[in-house]
Amino acid sequence: MIHSPHSVTLKSAEETVRLAVSLGALLQPGDCILLDGPIGVGKTHFSRHLIQSTLHVPEDVPSPTFTLVQTYYTQVGELWHADLYRLSNLDEIEELGLTEAFDNAICLVEWPDRLGSLAPIHALTLKLRPDTEHEMMRHLTFEWTAPRWSEILGQLLQ
Repeated sequence: MIHSPHSVTLKSAEETVRLAVSLGALLQPGDCILLDGPIGVGKTHFSRHLIQSTLHVPEDVPSPTFTLVQTYYTQVGELWHADLYRLSNLDEIEELGLTEAFDNAICLVEWPDRLGSLAPIHALTLKLRPDTEHEMMRHLTFEWTAPRWSEILGQLLQ
Protein backbone atom coordinates (compact mmCIF):
# COMPACT_ATOMS: atom_id res chain seq x y z
CA MET A 1 0.00 0.00 0.00
CA ILE A 2 1.38 3.39 -0.97
CA HIS A 3 1.09 5.97 1.76
CA SER A 4 0.21 9.57 1.04
CA PRO A 5 3.36 11.64 0.61
CA HIS A 6 4.26 14.03 3.40
CA SER A 7 6.01 17.31 2.64
CA VAL A 8 8.00 19.76 4.73
CA THR A 9 9.86 22.95 3.95
CA LEU A 10 13.44 23.19 5.19
CA LYS A 11 14.16 26.89 5.63
CA SER A 12 17.93 26.62 6.04
CA ALA A 13 20.94 24.31 5.78
CA GLU A 14 20.77 24.02 9.58
CA GLU A 15 17.19 22.69 9.44
CA THR A 16 18.35 20.13 6.89
CA VAL A 17 21.16 19.05 9.23
CA ARG A 18 18.76 18.71 12.19
CA LEU A 19 16.40 16.54 10.15
CA ALA A 20 19.26 14.36 8.87
CA VAL A 21 20.64 13.83 12.39
CA SER A 22 17.18 13.05 13.78
CA LEU A 23 16.50 10.53 11.01
CA GLY A 24 19.94 8.95 11.47
CA ALA A 25 19.14 8.24 15.13
CA LEU A 26 16.10 6.17 14.09
CA LEU A 27 17.67 4.00 11.38
CA GLN A 28 18.57 0.34 11.67
CA PRO A 29 20.13 -2.26 9.36
CA GLY A 30 17.88 -3.00 6.40
CA ASP A 31 16.64 0.59 6.15
CA CYS A 32 17.10 2.27 2.79
CA ILE A 33 16.81 5.98 2.05
CA LEU A 34 16.54 7.04 -1.59
CA LEU A 35 17.57 10.68 -2.10
CA ASP A 36 16.06 12.17 -5.23
CA GLY A 37 16.61 15.67 -6.57
CA PRO A 38 18.57 17.77 -9.02
CA ILE A 39 22.29 18.49 -8.78
CA GLY A 40 23.07 20.95 -5.98
CA VAL A 41 19.83 20.52 -4.04
CA GLY A 42 21.54 19.06 -0.94
CA LYS A 43 21.42 15.27 -1.22
CA THR A 44 25.08 14.87 -0.23
CA HIS A 45 24.79 17.56 2.46
CA PHE A 46 21.89 15.64 4.00
CA SER A 47 23.71 12.31 3.71
CA ARG A 48 26.99 13.64 5.12
CA HIS A 49 25.35 14.90 8.31
CA LEU A 50 23.21 11.81 8.75
CA ILE A 51 26.30 9.59 8.42
CA GLN A 52 28.46 11.72 10.72
CA SER A 53 25.76 11.57 13.40
CA THR A 54 25.89 7.74 13.41
CA LEU A 55 29.66 7.24 13.59
CA HIS A 56 31.57 6.05 16.69
CA VAL A 57 34.48 8.33 15.84
CA PRO A 58 33.98 11.45 13.71
CA GLU A 59 35.50 11.25 10.23
CA ASP A 60 35.34 13.08 6.95
CA VAL A 61 32.41 11.96 4.79
CA PRO A 62 33.25 12.66 1.15
CA SER A 63 30.77 12.52 -1.69
CA PRO A 64 30.84 9.08 -3.32
CA THR A 65 30.43 10.61 -6.79
CA PHE A 66 33.69 9.09 -8.05
CA THR A 67 34.02 6.07 -5.76
CA LEU A 68 30.30 5.25 -6.31
CA VAL A 69 29.99 3.72 -2.81
CA GLN A 70 31.47 4.62 0.57
CA THR A 71 30.97 2.21 3.48
CA TYR A 72 30.93 3.26 7.14
CA TYR A 73 30.78 1.29 10.37
CA THR A 74 28.26 3.06 12.58
CA GLN A 75 26.91 2.59 16.07
CA VAL A 76 24.11 0.36 14.72
CA GLY A 77 25.88 -1.43 11.90
CA GLU A 78 27.21 -1.00 8.41
CA LEU A 79 26.04 2.01 6.38
CA TRP A 80 26.45 2.29 2.61
CA HIS A 81 26.36 5.68 0.89
CA ALA A 82 25.99 5.37 -2.88
CA ASP A 83 25.95 7.98 -5.62
CA LEU A 84 24.68 6.37 -8.82
CA TYR A 85 24.84 9.46 -11.01
CA ARG A 86 27.56 8.05 -13.31
CA LEU A 87 25.96 4.63 -13.78
CA SER A 88 24.05 3.75 -16.90
CA ASN A 89 22.88 0.15 -16.53
CA LEU A 90 21.65 -2.28 -13.91
CA ASP A 91 24.64 -4.62 -14.28
CA GLU A 92 26.88 -1.90 -12.82
CA ILE A 93 24.65 -1.67 -9.75
CA GLU A 94 24.71 -5.44 -9.27
CA GLU A 95 28.54 -5.37 -9.44
CA LEU A 96 28.68 -2.86 -6.58
CA GLY A 97 26.93 -5.33 -4.25
CA LEU A 98 24.35 -2.70 -3.40
CA THR A 99 21.34 -4.99 -3.76
CA GLU A 100 22.74 -7.31 -1.06
CA ALA A 101 23.42 -4.31 1.18
CA PHE A 102 19.72 -3.35 0.96
CA ASP A 103 18.92 -6.36 3.15
CA ASN A 104 21.49 -6.01 5.93
CA ALA A 105 22.94 -2.49 5.98
CA ILE A 106 21.60 1.03 6.21
CA CYS A 107 21.71 2.40 2.67
CA LEU A 108 21.61 5.99 1.46
CA VAL A 109 21.28 6.17 -2.32
CA GLU A 110 21.64 9.34 -4.34
CA TRP A 111 20.23 9.30 -7.89
CA PRO A 112 17.88 6.36 -7.16
CA ASP A 113 16.32 6.58 -10.61
CA ARG A 114 19.39 4.61 -11.80
CA LEU A 115 18.20 1.63 -9.73
CA GLY A 116 15.24 0.96 -12.00
CA SER A 117 13.70 -2.39 -11.07
CA LEU A 118 16.38 -2.93 -8.39
CA ALA A 119 14.96 -0.19 -6.15
CA PRO A 120 13.94 -1.76 -2.84
CA ILE A 121 10.19 -1.59 -2.28
CA HIS A 122 10.73 -1.05 1.45
CA ALA A 123 12.71 2.19 0.94
CA LEU A 124 11.86 5.68 2.11
CA THR A 125 12.19 8.19 -0.73
CA LEU A 126 13.20 11.76 0.06
CA LYS A 127 12.49 14.09 -2.84
CA LEU A 128 14.41 17.34 -2.41
CA ARG A 129 13.49 20.35 -4.52
CA PRO A 130 14.87 23.91 -4.42
CA ASP A 131 12.61 26.82 -3.58
CA THR A 132 12.22 29.12 -6.57
CA GLU A 133 12.27 32.31 -4.45
CA HIS A 134 14.59 31.53 -1.52
CA GLU A 135 18.01 30.10 -2.38
CA MET A 136 18.59 28.35 0.97
CA MET A 137 15.12 26.80 1.28
CA ARG A 138 14.33 23.24 0.18
CA HIS A 139 11.05 21.41 -0.19
CA LEU A 140 11.24 17.81 0.96
CA THR A 141 8.62 15.19 0.18
CA PHE A 142 8.70 11.79 1.89
CA GLU A 143 7.23 8.82 0.00
CA TRP A 144 7.04 5.21 1.26
CA THR A 145 5.12 1.96 1.20
CA ALA A 146 6.59 0.02 4.17
CA PRO A 147 4.63 0.55 7.42
CA ARG A 148 7.89 1.11 9.35
CA TRP A 149 8.29 4.54 7.75
CA SER A 150 4.91 5.74 9.05
CA GLU A 151 6.21 5.10 12.58
CA ILE A 152 9.57 6.71 11.89
CA LEU A 153 8.04 9.82 10.31
CA GLY A 154 5.56 10.05 13.16
CA GLN A 155 8.52 10.31 15.55
CA LEU A 156 10.59 12.50 13.27
CA LEU A 157 7.99 15.11 12.37
CA GLN A 158 6.11 15.52 15.64
